[in-house]
Amino acid sequence: MSKKTRREHHEEHADESWLLPYADLLTLLLALFIVMYAMSTIDNKKFEEMSKAFNTALSTGNGVLSFNSEVKTEKSSSKNSDNTLPTSSDKKKQRELLAKQEQEDMEKLKKQLDQYINNNGLTNLLNTKLNQSELTISIRDNALFDIGSAVVKPESRQLAVAISNMLQQFPSYNVIVSGHTDNMPISNSEYASNWDLSSDRALHFMKILLTNPNLNPSKFTSTAYGEYHPVASNNSDVGRAKNRRVEVSIIRKYTDGGEQQLQVQNK
Repeated sequence: MSKKTRREHHEEHADESWLLPYADLLTLLLALFIVMYAMSTIDNKKFEEMSKAFNTALSTGNGVLSFNSEVKTEKSSSKNSDNTLPTSSDKKKQRELLAKQEQEDMEKLKKQLDQYINNNGLTNLLNTKLNQSELTISIRDNALFDIGSAVVKPESRQLAVAISNMLQQFPSYNVIVSGHTDNMPISNSEYASNWDLSSDRALHFMKILLTNPNLNPSKFTSTAYGEYHPVASNNSDVGRAKNRRVEVSIIRKYTDGGEQQLQVQNK
């Protein structure tokens, strides 16, 4: 009888096996709060060390925390991302390469123009100049116009066509066609001033250039300078003849802003 009573008393003893999963849950919750606190701090190095420690302590194979590997992956992807973004150094190198290519192209075009001038005996009427801002083709007025007129002479239209064909090599560049006169007052019924004459001459010559369908009119501008941008003294006939001109300027894209225009080639 006493044995039976002892057996029943033993069977009524409370089962405490639930304490194990409960303790595991508390441990995981503690780990979660510590990780959340670590994530709120800025010190990534400490976070990685803490994450590694908890992985070692709590991992059962797959690992409760995998933040360490995630942080490394994030870092590596961040590095890869940084590598794909162009740096200021990369942009500078790219610009230098483009500027070098532009210089070579403009030198090539200048040689073509100079060869055309020499082959056609136009050395006294045309010249080219290449500097750090533009390539300029300067044409004396008597090569294109009669005195006091802005109408391009029929025999001179071939020159305009030849220049327009060469400009096709630079379809994306801006081109300025400018008219210039000497300081002698204009004296005819058609033009009231040198401004008017230089403006019409630039416009008429530009229109002939743009008869070439391969040129983009939106890249072209005509402007008038009158007598106010001389290249020689107006005190002599020779100087005044040099000042009466039309200039076609191909504007560079890749130049160092703010620097003076330095002539690098003038044949």
